[in-house]
Amino acid sequence: MFPPALNPGPREGAGALTFVSPQGGPGGRLSVISKLCYSIGGAPNQAASSAAAFYLQLFLLDVARIPAAQASLVLFAGKLSGAAADPAAGFLVSRSPRTRLGRLTPWILSCSPFLALTYFLLWFLPTVGRLRALWYGAFYCLFQALSTLLQVPYSALTMFLTRDQQERDSATAYRMTAEMAGTLIGATAHGLIVAGAHEAPTCPEANLTAPPPSLGSGTPPHTSQLYMIAAGVVAGTYPLCAALLALGTSEEDDLGGLQRQGLSFLQGLGRTLRHQPYQRLVAAFLFISAAVQVQQSYLVLFCTHAGPLHSHTQNLVLLVLVAAVLSTPFWEWFLQKVGKKTAACGIGAMVPSALLLAAVPTAPVAYSMAFVSGASIAVASLLPWSMLPDVVDDFRLQKPAPKGLETIFYSSYVFFTKLSGAGALGISTLSLDMVLLGLAILSAYPITEQRRQEIARELDALRNEVPVSRTPSPSRAQSGATALTEGP
Repeated sequence: MFPPALNPGPREGAGALTFVSPQGGPGGRLSVISKLCYSIGGAPNQAASSAAAFYLQLFLLDVARIPAAQASLVLFAGKLSGAAADPAAGFLVSRSPRTRLGRLTPWILSCSPFLALTYFLLWFLPTVGRLRALWYGAFYCLFQALSTLLQVPYSALTMFLTRDQQERDSATAYRMTAEMAGTLIGATAHGLIVAGAHEAPTCPEANLTAPPPSLGSGTPPHTSQLYMIAAGVVAGTYPLCAALLALGTSEEDDLGGLQRQGLSFLQGLGRTLRHQPYQRLVAAFLFISAAVQVQQSYLVLFCTHAGPLHSHTQNLVLLVLVAAVLSTPFWEWFLQKVGKKTAACGIGAMVPSALLLAAVPTAPVAYSMAFVSGASIAVASLLPWSMLPDVVDDFRLQKPAPKGLETIFYSSYVFFTKLSGAGALGISTLSLDMVLLGLAILSAYPITEQRRQEIARELDALRNEVPVSRTPSPSRAQSGATALTEGP
């Protein structure tokens, strides 16, 4: 007889390195190694997206030398492709069969090598100059679609790491910290590698009146090589981090007595969108996410054109990202102590700090505002992904028949968030009002800390009615045999 923590009985996800604790196995606490392996699985996607956001347009104009209108079209087509891939990813993943590695992990493993190749080719300089716009448009659209196909199952994987809600929140905090660090490292590493490609001319006799190079003119070989080296560094992290995620985590079927029902994607989407807690969560963070994105853009714009702050712009952006990374563990501890709705007050801190910077545009105020903005961005990024599992649990409890709709919750939330970012540019002057409006909607969010604990207890009772695993453990088999021997 093996002790419970070393029970070698078969289960879903066998073959992965499973870190089982004596407190409850896969359905209980997660080890730090498991959380770390899960968290780094999404870091390459954030690093690549950050590098592309900062440097792709510069690369298209200065290195690939395609016309500005075509460069804008490439970027627009890529974003459109990513948004269109969200519902498609939700549909495909929700229809996936369960394998030995689970239902979500195979998507992460299969998308990673193709993402690495696509990202590398996105920064490759083809020899045919007049077809470069088509080249970059095709690969940027493919990169955005594949990135979505990886991000949706990766974010939904939180639901299947453990049944313990606090452990899910902790894993989410690890994930957000790693993703923010990936964002920071991706932009920084890419920038350091390609820095030599964009040095200003130092020759005083430089002909500043000469026309710019034409589309057919050559690009210095070392320039394109630097971009390819930077792309290769980021691309190489995709298969590595995906392999570590698969080895360090184990995906379980966290549904117990809940059975699969034959629902179409549209029917499942309709059910999720009619769920009231999900409606309020999405509505609140549509406004908050839009406001955060606008504030980030306006911070750079304001500091660039405010005389005393022009030379501090890069340092301020770096401080925002560093503050977001460092404050995420604090916000995880804080929301565990006071509850998630109460922790949302941290988002509102960006409002007075932004108003203070507009009134007093000095360096000390700007650096203080950048730190506060980074902390607010951290909690605004952490809270929705920490609340989504609670919404899914509440949905399971109220509508126990459907199974496999978890990815639809996540994919539709990502889709609405992308829409909010696009629409925010049209109402950018109301960004601070959007923060307050989002917090007002969030105050009506029905899943309080007390309700969250009730959901956890009721779901545990529902799971205990029908065992998750069809293969009984030795202890259960022995107790069943004893019951049959004793009779009624």
